[in-house]
Amino acid sequence: MEILQQRSTTAQVWEAAEEFIRLFHRENKNAGDPRARLAAVRAELADTGTYRHTPEELVHGARVAWRNSNRCIGRLYWNSLRVRDRRELTDADAIAAECFEHLREATNGGRVRPTITVFAPDAPDRPGPLIWSEQLVRYAGYGDHHSVTVGDARNAPLTEALLRLGWTGGAGTPFDLLPLVVQGVDDKPRWFDTPADAVLEVPITHPDGDGDGDGRGDGWADWRLRWHAVPAISNMCLEIGGIHYPAAPFNGWYMGTEIGARNLADADRYNLLPAVARRLGLDTTTERSLWKDRALVELNRAVLHSFDRAGVTIADHHSESRRFLTHLEREERKGREVGADWSWIVPPISGSATPVFHRTYEDRPSSTAYVHHPGAQERAQGRDLV
Repeated sequence: MEILQQRSTTAQVWEAAEEFIRLFHRENKNAGDPRARLAAVRAELADTGTYRHTPEELVHGARVAWRNSNRCIGRLYWNSLRVRDRRELTDADAIAAECFEHLREATNGGRVRPTITVFAPDAPDRPGPLIWSEQLVRYAGYGDHHSVTVGDARNAPLTEALLRLGWTGGAGTPFDLLPLVVQGVDDKPRWFDTPADAVLEVPITHPDGDGDGDGRGDGWADWRLRWHAVPAISNMCLEIGGIHYPAAPFNGWYMGTEIGARNLADADRYNLLPAVARRLGLDTTTERSLWKDRALVELNRAVLHSFDRAGVTIADHHSESRRFLTHLEREERKGREVGADWSWIVPPISGSATPVFHRTYEDRPSSTAYVHHPGAQERAQGRDLV
């Protein structure tokens, strides 16, 4: 397994542990002098080759990892992350059940709550559990090429692997929920059907007409578009002070462009721009008509309108860009440098119309972070699943 390549020496773990423990005590004044805790960690490392975070350290570490996420524009809320400590769990059945409970709690009736569930860490004598699925909620893709795929073309390889493994498939719609793939400690990866009650979905319609013939949105409801409410990343490893938690699904809430400008619009996903343009009567014979741009804006309007109408938390890219600058200002006042990846922070539409566009950023690495380990992306596509 690729995860074995991620093991660190005791000296490397100690170096990262010392840095994190000092940070924890510096930012939590009630924790007191760090020297006693550092001595305990060093003794535990010498005895076992690893150490266990206190519940308070785990909470702060998970939040700091979000604070350090260079690709995330929504970090203003980092200190509100709810941490579900499930480090005692190593079995796939229990982990899958807790993942689905994570979704229920994070959904919160539409008032989405940033949440992370942390399962057992890697240990010197064995790797921790893994969640193969890229997100806790994914839609199937039936077909082997985006031009003929029904559903999400990104997930076509995983869908095919699951079908070969024994999953009977969904109803064959563009929005069939894929099973969750979990690998427990000392176990093979297994799939678990996603309970319908764990996933809140939002029907996508247009604000200028929802299929009743009263505007240019006429017929949108007939498409039966929808998207799920909670974007829970599940194939990244949470690293805190030298300890690796390879199964630690986490979520914030959606920014509208993630759905309207990427998931539904990308040519290798749902590729809806040509259909939206035709529905709007746009000239698609020449790119100089800017039909893609106009269709993209209307698709994003539909997403924001639909989530708002359903009472489900979602951010728009203009507001979130301003909030990111607020985050920068707050962190600078506290003497903390903020790393960021410009290509991810700038929204995928109207970039130059947002304040985050007109700045430069440094993509700073951190030892407390969410990380894609080697093999994570391949597992998310179902490679070697069967």
